[in-house]
Amino acid sequence: MSDILTPTPQADLVDPITSPPTDRPAATGASQSGAPARRSTRRTNRASGRRAWRSLTRGQGLVGVILVGTILLLGVLAPVLTPFDPNEQIPGANLLPPGAPYWLGTDEANRDLLTRTLYGIRINALVVFVAVPIGAIGGVLAGLLAAIGPRLDIVTQRVFDLILAFPTLILAIALTTVMGPGVFTIVVVIAAAEIPVFGRLVRSSVLSVRQQPYVEAARVVGAGRGWVLWRHILPNSLDPLIVQIALSMSVAVFVEGAMSFLGIGVRPPAPSLGSLIRDGARNVWEAPFFAAGPLVVVVALVLGFLLISQALAASRR
Repeated sequence: MSDILTPTPQADLVDPITSPPTDRPAATGASQSGAPARRSTRRTNRASGRRAWRSLTRGQGLVGVILVGTILLLGVLAPVLTPFDPNEQIPGANLLPPGAPYWLGTDEANRDLLTRTLYGIRINALVVFVAVPIGAIGGVLAGLLAAIGPRLDIVTQRVFDLILAFPTLILAIALTTVMGPGVFTIVVVIAAAEIPVFGRLVRSSVLSVRQQPYVEAARVVGAGRGWVLWRHILPNSLDPLIVQIALSMSVAVFVEGAMSFLGIGVRPPAPSLGSLIRDGARNVWEAPFFAAGPLVVVVALVLGFLLISQALAASRR
């Protein structure tokens, strides 16, 4: 695999620097023949982008965008939608049922559940939209390293195996023991769990793309390894990552909720969807309404991201 970006002997023959003067017309012709390949690559990328956009503006893709967008908008507008502070204790409002002015009721600490749910969306969104891109970037870099050299491939694959050997929650418990609970720990856990997923996806995609004619054409005209990687292989290897990012975001919602549910996530009294569900389970007999709001939000987020990922996957077929 070390020859992924190694110029072929034909590239050396047409190189305008190392070739004798009599060979330079051939180099010019070869360079001109590479232009259609670059234009074809750009057209392919634009067509792929248009298909992805259409998939998100109709059918299940549109439903997913509406679900995720609505939940995120509620989190952004939390200070406008509720007059309470998420940690404000309201005198005499202990486990009140839903109704005005506490539309989701109150908890055992006399706090408004609607307010805490809306602010919990903010924390969940922060974790998801920070951790997953970090894991994607790390996975892309690791996958590229694995694809361009056999020794690097062995090392990265063994590291991936080591990370994947631990279930995500076990990895979360181990990292929390070292780093302590908190938002930063949740981000590290999710990013670490996603790096092998993206890394192996990029590796397999690069190994497939490097066999395409436009990559071979770039080699023939004498393009350097970095140029071929940056302009031809990498852009055409990232297409499946869009689907995986949406899928990983749905997983990240679950991971954040599970860690907070177990008490190793967001530190109290900060609101979190997982901790609200945990408190609702603890008070299920006294207040069966307690966990309804956070559960609906988690289900809507996960369903929305899954619908988006399915729509994007369908657009690639």
